[in-house]
Amino acid sequence: MTQTMEALRLSQPQPHLLLRNHRHRMQYTTLHPNPRFKPFVTTTAAAVSKPVEMVSVPFVESPAAAVASPRLKVSPDSLQYPPGYVGAVPDRSRGSDEDDCGVSAMGYLTSILTSKVYDVAVESPLELAPKLSERLGVNVWLKREDLQPVFSFKIRGAYNMMAKLPKDVLEKGVICSSAGNHAQGVAMSAKRLNCSAVIAMPVTTPDIKWKSVERWGATVVLIGDSYDEAQAYAKKRAIEDGRTFIPPFDHPDVIMGQGTVGMEIVRQMKRPVHAIFVPVGGGGLIAGIAAYVKRINPEVKTIGVEPTDANALALSLHHGQRVVLDQVGGFADGVAVKEVGEETFRLCKELVDGVVLVSRDAICASIKDMFEEKRSILEPAGALALAGAEAYCKYYGLKGENVIAITSGANMNFDKLRIVTELANVGRNQEALLLTVMPEEPGSFKQFCELVGQMNITEFKYRYSSKEKAVVLYSVGVHTPLELKEMQERMETFKLVTHNLSDVDLVKDHLRHMMGARPDIQNEVFCRFTFPERPGALTKFLDSFSPRWNISLFHYRAQGETGANVLVGIQVPSSEMEEFNDRAPGLGYDYNVLFDDLFFKLLMH
Repeated sequence: MTQTMEALRLSQPQPHLLLRNHRHRMQYTTLHPNPRFKPFVTTTAAAVSKPVEMVSVPFVESPAAAVASPRLKVSPDSLQYPPGYVGAVPDRSRGSDEDDCGVSAMGYLTSILTSKVYDVAVESPLELAPKLSERLGVNVWLKREDLQPVFSFKIRGAYNMMAKLPKDVLEKGVICSSAGNHAQGVAMSAKRLNCSAVIAMPVTTPDIKWKSVERWGATVVLIGDSYDEAQAYAKKRAIEDGRTFIPPFDHPDVIMGQGTVGMEIVRQMKRPVHAIFVPVGGGGLIAGIAAYVKRINPEVKTIGVEPTDANALALSLHHGQRVVLDQVGGFADGVAVKEVGEETFRLCKELVDGVVLVSRDAICASIKDMFEEKRSILEPAGALALAGAEAYCKYYGLKGENVIAITSGANMNFDKLRIVTELANVGRNQEALLLTVMPEEPGSFKQFCELVGQMNITEFKYRYSSKEKAVVLYSVGVHTPLELKEMQERMETFKLVTHNLSDVDLVKDHLRHMMGARPDIQNEVFCRFTFPERPGALTKFLDSFSPRWNISLFHYRAQGETGANVLVGIQVPSSEMEEFNDRAPGLGYDYNVLFDDLFFKLLMH
């Protein structure tokens, strides 16, 4: 226990030195918001669909772990704003922690400068993206952390912490919990330091990932159905075996290791920089970069980027405290974190300039952008910062500036490429998914085709709906937003009601594959579940609901190792809905009930 607590020293003060006359060439440039856009923020109470709860979560990364602190539990949907808009800007008007933060930030700066990460990591290149730069009218620079030996920046933080452990502590070995990049970072670091490493990974971890960890010589333990269960096992075993637990982000030494990315940017960039965009999961990378860059030049913007359905940092900054997401989207699995770290949040609220939110489609578009630029395939979390940088430049009408995006990882699951290719053109606004309701009469189909005009139809599905109307679901290639708008106006002129469904995930994931008339089924309740990708997941679901209630519809849509989106119809009488609502959460799968969804009714009835 003593060695373990020694390694977990989050609450200990960091050494600090004063550096003078440290010069660099990064400069601040003023931002002028695009007058065409008016920022808006939707901050609906989570109680609209799921009640806001107060849950007790112990912070186990510090010696004060025995003391539980309350956490606000919120929905990702409770804080949404337009793509590219910088929201969740920290409130520093009170300035209560400024002095403490200044000393701490200086301590981080000096420790980053003396980090030993280059025993295993490389100084990743900072490369211009010429095609994207030309398209946006700004200079987009890519910090290529996907070129590290383990194809991710995670090697920096893991090695920096492990290299600082006393020899007698290191000899007892290390342990961590991870389903991906952090595991490989710890395994490689252990091999370099000649110590034993145990990696706890969920049983759902794909073979390709845990076998990659084994190749570095680490012992892999597949335990639990989720990351939380694997982490609980790792922390328990750390105490039992005397091993040191290596956290993925919430430790000063880990943050300092990630901060060497910021040090390299300062050294490599010879031009004025407007902003650095950083992907955010638990916050270790952005905290480290901000801790360095803000001490060298506080006027260079450090902006976090999160998926719209995994916005733990944005919500924490918005509420002024760490919060817990009631559910988290798993598409960008490298940043699918329900709660940011204690130390990372402390640094972010003092140093970060805000958070940009981007959609799954935008992430896919940026994966395609990166492939076209460098012939490299990023994982979704690795393309997150690039998606944020592009959205930011478009939203604010930025021109002629230099922006930097961290391409943080390239450990892509091959199975996920199918989804990426489906959504990339939608994310880049080169394809639109539309629904048109037209009269069921001779000649109406021909009229519809004439109104589409010269636009290229890439997908087309027609279904007889009733004697009065028919529904057409189709995709068209789009060259300009004006072109799409003009086509929709032509449809409306001839009283063909048309909806743009490009941003409706329910349609993209399920309804486009299963549209059609169905019989009138009584007491049918529709739900969207996220199934874990593991044997027995379906059986567990059926054991919970069948034969108690009849399952009337089932559509399964795999997303790779992050699980599957499942649309389910269940016949539940209104008198039994309370029982259903009590039983569904016990399944342990994220879900939501669909109430009066317009597009569901149009496509499925």
